[in-house]
Amino acid sequence: MIRKIAFAMGLGLLPAAVVAQDAAAPAQDAPAQAAPADPGTTYEAARNQLGILQYCQKQGFTGAEAVEAQGKLVGLLQGGDEAVGSAAEEKGAQGTVSVGGTEVSLADAVEERGSTVEATCQQIEAAVNEIAPTLPAG
Repeated sequence: MIRKIAFAMGLGLLPAAVVAQDAAAPAQDAPAQAAPADPGTTYEAARNQLGILQYCQKQGFTGAEAVEAQGKLVGLLQGGDEAVGSAAEEKGAQGTVSVGGTEVSLADAVEERGSTVEATCQQIEAAVNEIAPTLPAG
């Protein structure tokens, strides 16, 4: 699948805003797309990103707000396999990016991009926190 959604969209995992739009926008309001994202892969990537944010928080690189917002986002997604999602989240919590059978440690992935784990964690946190106010309450 499009190289595992461009390997979780260039390791920002999936852009949180795109996942949020997929989850929150009714189908008739969604912009036309060439091919809709696979709900199972989107769910798996979102759960892995939740785990990555938990990992980042344990390392002291991010705060609890992003973890909470990502958890809300995951709750909005439909069509995901709970067992696959749980496994992806656990791998993320251990610092592994895992989507659609492709796995790489966060440290190795960001090093290849010339970045650091801390900077990447902060980028993911910023993206998630940016869309947090648009998520439904609860």
